[in-house]
Amino acid sequence: MTTYSIPDMSCGHCKATVEAALAAVPGIGAVQVDLSARRVDVADSAAPAEVLAALAAAGYPAQVAG
Repeated sequence: MTTYSIPDMSCGHCKATVEAALAAVPGIGAVQVDLSARRVDVADSAAPAEVLAALAAAGYPAQVAG
């Protein structure tokens, strides 16, 4: 499980866009979005760079949460 911080995610539409962007990435398993914390947990076998690229392409730049 990898956690990503998405500072610009702030509403239900944002959440839906993030979920759709991640669903399109091969190797992504379960996705759990925490809108209030502006984070998403991803059970994946995809490389973090692929996940970050998909989120950025959807308009939500992110970073791996440490």
